Amino acid sequence: MTFQEQYALLENIQISGFGYELIRETLLPELLGKENASILYWAGKSLARKYPLETLEEMISFFEKAGWGTLTIVSEGKDELEFELTSPLIAARLSHKEDCTFQLEAGFLAQQIEQQKKRVTEAYEQQKKRAKKVVFTVKWDKKDMIAE
Repeated sequence: MTFQEQYALLENIQISGFGYELIRETLLPELLGKENASILYWAGKSLARKYPLETLEEMISFFEKAGWGTLTIVSEGKDELEFELTSPLIAARLSHKEDCTFQLEAGFLAQQIEQQKKRVTEAYEQQKKRAKKVVFTVKWDKKDMIAE
């Protein structure tokens, strides 16, 4: 099932931010322990492989529909992209949570860009707590092509 089909099936079901945060910021870190961030990064990459997107616009739409926030392209260079992610949930998380991670989103971005550019890609998260947003820098090596 594509993400569009799955979204159409579930789009009218609403869940509370509290319920989402219970799983994301309480349960998962407890289950995953000190490996939480790295496992979430690889989980994001896995999700991207299950839901391949062909364009940046589709990625922006996916973030919105998944409830991850509003993804904006800040800058684009020859071997990197910089994104900004904002939402009321992110603002609340950054304001009230001492130690939170956005590695799920970082891994998702890295894998999507890797699939689109056909280059080995990594993403780095930078939390801007005062601005209540997260900045992702996605970098790829122009010489390091992925095997098809």
